[in-house]
Amino acid sequence: MARKLKVFFWSDGLHDYTVAATSRAKALEAWDVGRDLFKDGTAKEVSEGPNHDAAVAAPETVITTPAGGLGAALKALPAKARRKPSKAETARAEKLAGLKAELEAVEDEAEASELAFAERRSALDAEEAAATEGFQARRAALEKAIKAARK
Repeated sequence: MARKLKVFFWSDGLHDYTVAATSRAKALEAWDVGRDLFKDGTAKEVSEGPNHDAAVAAPETVITTPAGGLGAALKALPAKARRKPSKAETARAEKLAGLKAELEAVEDEAEASELAFAERRSALDAEEAAATEGFQARRAALEKAIKAARK
């Protein structure tokens, strides 16, 4: 008695490959690939789909059709699990964060110092203007007195 056919499918992003075979090993042999596509989740068994009937009608013959594009292939790939950062990476990140905080504190201090210098400059400019005005008023009064004394 012949074994029941199963339909297997995989895609490389450009083409969809469907084959009806009695086992995964026979499907891999029909696809002529050098690795186990089932192990990494790239290939799978399907019970329906656009090429299912065509594959069953022609056992161990690969049915090749254009794929839905790279986007569809990327969605079909299994999601990678994020790895936990190592202690060295965590320490480096903490040190970097600390240095950035220190840099920000120094920049804030420099900005505050710059504002203080600007206020002091403004006060000195006002004092200079008042002194100059006072000197000019006294000079004008003395020149007027000298003119009056010459008469």
